[in-house]
Amino acid sequence: MFYLCISIFIPNPLQNETIYILAIESSCDDTSVAVLKNDTMLSNVVASQKIHEEYGGVVPELASRAHQQNIVPITSLALAKANIDKNQLSAIAFTRGPGLLGSLLVGTSFAKSLSLALGIPLIEVNHMQAHILAHFIRAENMKPPSFPFLALTISGGHTQIVKVTNYFDMEILGQTLDDAVGEAFDKSAKILGLPYPGGPLIDKYAVSGNPYAFEFPIPKVKDLDFSFSGLKTSILYFIQKQTTQNENFIEENLEDLCSSIQYTIITILMGKLKKAVKKTGIKRIAIGGGVSANSGIRKALKDAEKALGWTTYVPNFEFCTDNAGMIGIVGYYKYKSGQFAGQETSAKARYHLTS
Repeated sequence: MFYLCISIFIPNPLQNETIYILAIESSCDDTSVAVLKNDTMLSNVVASQKIHEEYGGVVPELASRAHQQNIVPITSLALAKANIDKNQLSAIAFTRGPGLLGSLLVGTSFAKSLSLALGIPLIEVNHMQAHILAHFIRAENMKPPSFPFLALTISGGHTQIVKVTNYFDMEILGQTLDDAVGEAFDKSAKILGLPYPGGPLIDKYAVSGNPYAFEFPIPKVKDLDFSFSGLKTSILYFIQKQTTQNENFIEENLEDLCSSIQYTIITILMGKLKKAVKKTGIKRIAIGGGVSANSGIRKALKDAEKALGWTTYVPNFEFCTDNAGMIGIVGYYKYKSGQFAGQETSAKARYHLTS
């Protein structure tokens, strides 16, 4: 079991102050800049990098170069859309990690420079903490969870169940021992011959398929931890065997294959969540991360509300994938509690979920 650092709130003497946060996210292959007025988002601009599609995955060197090209114009656009002058900003928040080091260095260096030039505080943000606290952005159709709650963070690089006691008091109850759930989706899609990113395509085809058409093994992992490498391997061997007998097997069964793979992954996630609820007694469940956009996972959570009496919190689609809005909301709460970073701060490719 892993424990996270606990931060104690500093009383805020400027309770009624209007806080403008400019937030920067550059952990992987999306350059994003947002402007928040307190907990309300004024703009949230994302520049995606299409170049990686031809390589079947993110190429770190190409990603960092694209961030360098995008970050200045994206920042100008975010300020313009928010109708805010840079001199009105209260602080600069940025993703310190985890992520691709080259990509993080671009955002970190730009944030430090902008903070220094404007003479305003610098706030470092943990990317995974931001996925959790994205629920606290004031937005239409979103209601923030009450503390304590359980957060299921599911992305291309992470799979965790986190007990959230307050904004900066979190405990990891379980996490993946190998591959993340997003990687399991994308690698399965690659086995099926689908283009990158394949996870959303599995979700798309799964809607029309039979989830019980093919049975894949559920990994036996102790406690609340996850493992997806074995599932990925079993899918690979199954496809190799079937295509040896019928070279058109994937084409003839694509929708059923996608539906069966997605059903298996959802079964794994929901099984661990049920154990976490039983262990903690907490029935408020929030999800975050890019894979939380998956329609099957969202439906499974809503079904659990009715069947198990849970209260579930699903973010708007714009806050599921990597975006600067979620970095900004963490920046807002850190600003209120006086948690600022110095110019000596540096990017961290591996950054444990702390405040």
